[in-house]
Amino acid sequence: MASDSAIFSISGPSHLTAIDWSNEHHRRSIAASLVQGVYVLERDRQKNRQGPQAYAPHWWESFNFQLNHLLIDDVDQSVFGAIYEFNSSACNSTPKIAPNYVIAFRGTLNTPASISRDLKLNLLCICNRLHVSSRFQLAMKFVEDIAATATANGSNIWLAGHSLGSAVALLAGKNLTRLGCLVETYLFNPPFLSAPIEILKHQILKNGIRFTSSVVNAVLTIAIKGRHPKPEDEPFTALSSWTPYLFVNPSDLICSEYKGYFEHRKKMEEIGAGKIERLSTQNSIVCLFSIVLKKNLEPLHLLPSAYLTSNRSPLPNFKRAHGIEQWWDPNFNGQVELHQFK
Repeated sequence: MASDSAIFSISGPSHLTAIDWSNEHHRRSIAASLVQGVYVLERDRQKNRQGPQAYAPHWWESFNFQLNHLLIDDVDQSVFGAIYEFNSSACNSTPKIAPNYVIAFRGTLNTPASISRDLKLNLLCICNRLHVSSRFQLAMKFVEDIAATATANGSNIWLAGHSLGSAVALLAGKNLTRLGCLVETYLFNPPFLSAPIEILKHQILKNGIRFTSSVVNAVLTIAIKGRHPKPEDEPFTALSSWTPYLFVNPSDLICSEYKGYFEHRKKMEEIGAGKIERLSTQNSIVCLFSIVLKKNLEPLHLLPSAYLTSNRSPLPNFKRAHGIEQWWDPNFNGQVELHQFK
């Protein structure tokens, strides 16, 4: 018996019968559904559900997409991603702002067949070494191929991911940006690789910790990189033209710190400490020390700019707060803010 979360008619955004591609809720819901499609693809594989018994196709066919390619992990043979192509023949024409291709990545799947590999990749992510994994390298190859195709024929492409998958999409989006290709990117519950200060209830304590951290980071940055680092040493600034969509829940320990990260940057500007924060926000202490050790690890989670959406609806537990289903809820109550690095 399949979990209800795998069945589109029960758990999916079946209320979206007429798609408005300019509608923020529709775009978010579809991107999340395509990521869910990857989760269900892997569950179908593990349960040997094929043909009419498969649950996954409903998650993309409901929005006029077709499956172009599966991304298969070379270690455990699990489905970790999918390339979807918009089926314009199903709706006579492709709306100009609709994506021609969507490359979606799932997160950790808590099943015996995939959990071991996923946890190892989570550890690499925590250590800022996701880029060395064969899963990411395979994903990047397909992302670059689709991006080249899109550039050649003027197609739109999206990247989307949830949890570990959002880390893959985030890193791929950063790499494309450095190649001069800005891709619309949807990151659901992306991991923020730092202490979750946002969960503290005492606002003065939170502000104090963040201010102290900013000062320490800025001092270490000057000590290690100097006051005037070379442009090629500043990959953070090079990403400022790319503005991905981040979706976080304040009750989710894995991603909630993004909310505090961007709000703190704004507060530092307001109190006249913008220069300190501009230095601090580009570096983590771990990555600064990696420079000293000649490893030069780039902090995966730090971003110059983003559209940050916070889910303001209360959820009963961590599993729900970190779940992808919240992002297509028809009663979704969110707050959207644009944060730009200057």
